Amino acid sequence: MGKMKTARELTKSTETAGRFVDLDIQGMTCASCVTRVEKKLNQIDGVNAVVNLPLESARVEVPAGVSDEELVAAVKTTGYSASVKEPMQHAQHENHMDHGGSAKELLPRLIVAAVLTVPVFLISMIPALRFAHWGWFAAALTLPVASWSAWGFHKAAAVNARHGASTMDTLVSIGIIAAYLFSLGELIANPLMTEHPGMESMTGGGLYFEVAAVVTTFLLLGRYLEARSKAKAGDALKALLSLGAKEATVIRDGKEVSIPAEDLKVGEHFVVRPGEKLPADGQILEGHSAIDTSLVTGESLPVEVAPGDSVTGATINTSGRLLVRASRVGSETTLAQMGRLVSQAQSEKAPIARLADRISAVFVPIVLGIAVLTFVLWWIFSGDVQAAFVAAVAVLVIACPCALGLATPVALLTGTGRGAQLGILIKGPQVLEDTRTANTIVLDKTGTVTTGTLAVQAVQSFGMPEAELIRLSAAVEHGSEHPVGKAIVAVAGLPLARVSDFRATAGGGLQGTVQ
Repeated sequence: MGKMKTARELTKSTETAGRFVDLDIQGMTCASCVTRVEKKLNQIDGVNAVVNLPLESARVEVPAGVSDEELVAAVKTTGYSASVKEPMQHAQHENHMDHGGSAKELLPRLIVAAVLTVPVFLISMIPALRFAHWGWFAAALTLPVASWSAWGFHKAAAVNARHGASTMDTLVSIGIIAAYLFSLGELIANPLMTEHPGMESMTGGGLYFEVAAVVTTFLLLGRYLEARSKAKAGDALKALLSLGAKEATVIRDGKEVSIPAEDLKVGEHFVVRPGEKLPADGQILEGHSAIDTSLVTGESLPVEVAPGDSVTGATINTSGRLLVRASRVGSETTLAQMGRLVSQAQSEKAPIARLADRISAVFVPIVLGIAVLTFVLWWIFSGDVQAAFVAAVAVLVIACPCALGLATPVALLTGTGRGAQLGILIKGPQVLEDTRTANTIVLDKTGTVTTGTLAVQAVQSFGMPEAELIRLSAAVEHGSEHPVGKAIVAVAGLPLARVSDFRATAGGGLQGTVQ
């Protein structure tokens, strides 16, 4: 069994493997897009790229001599736009908002599609609802759905076609356009086709406007839900980073000045009062206290600190006033490195995800070939062009395995994010996959398999009535932030007696006069 590593050791090890560049990539919609971008980036000598579809990002390991501009240019040659991510500390909120904006852009298209699709579907499928010339009515209602609402599919398909590639959007776009144009052609060839509604067959007499409308609406709904999930994908990481202090009290010209924590510089001295979070990693210059390090170490009891001791940002000062010299600030703090570790774990790709990508890469061309073959064979053996067309379109629109490319990375994204919320740092998706073979798990910290909350189990009073001892102890401990004190206060209940002359001595306990 290998030696267990601390969070700081893990984050440090991720930074020594070489130079990494994180890219934001816009325009990817399926696993086929991922494969194309990865392939293009990996064609650069010495580059190893992993593209993440849910996060719309790429983590690229680059050797010396390869610039960020070369990476961005390589992505653009595949038909997608790319930009180098800003430092995580500043860009995380912006990325979060970008994903939310995608959902906002899709929502009006989805609403329009849904409102117009319902009447088209009803009159196409229920003969009793039809009226004279209902076919032209269905054509008019379907046009904005198949064009404006489905524009995202058509645009992506056109971009990929321009680069000699095909994706899931290609299948959707061809299916929607084919269904609409075929139906419109039938209507133009026979303008009086729907002049007499009657109670004819549910097939609509060879019109398939509802196919174009329904397919567009349901796929837009899927894209909208996907965009919503992307918007929430960074919430766990955002929550982790938000645990840091927002402000720092620094000593400048002999005075205490409050500044945003991100403006704190290495070497500056800052003050941390009881109950406040440390805004950065540093070394104690003055003061004695107990630090709640549960965020970083999982240790439920505060750790006693004194001048000369190192302290970690985002931990909580529970008692005395401290004067600290900042040693690591901003994106270099332990908290930021923990966030970076989680982000890297979300960006990496498990072997099973790579398998899904390989399948998706060849899936689209195969489906297109099957659709063409289906049309030809149906036409040859049945002699019915309409039936052959319906069968071919069915193959196109029903064979879009978007879930194949999204299921694995979204599951890994959710798992690593939830782990971060629970205080579990996962080195990468390979670790999650390897857990299926684990038969022994070693846990070394209180709070991992316990609640980490202390509680009084028994009282040894040494002659004093137990209730009186609890009453006196709880009254004095009421002024303490120590977990042991909170446990004593909890067992005593309220109200508590008043205390005067209260004094807390770091490492020496509490004193007070109970009235």
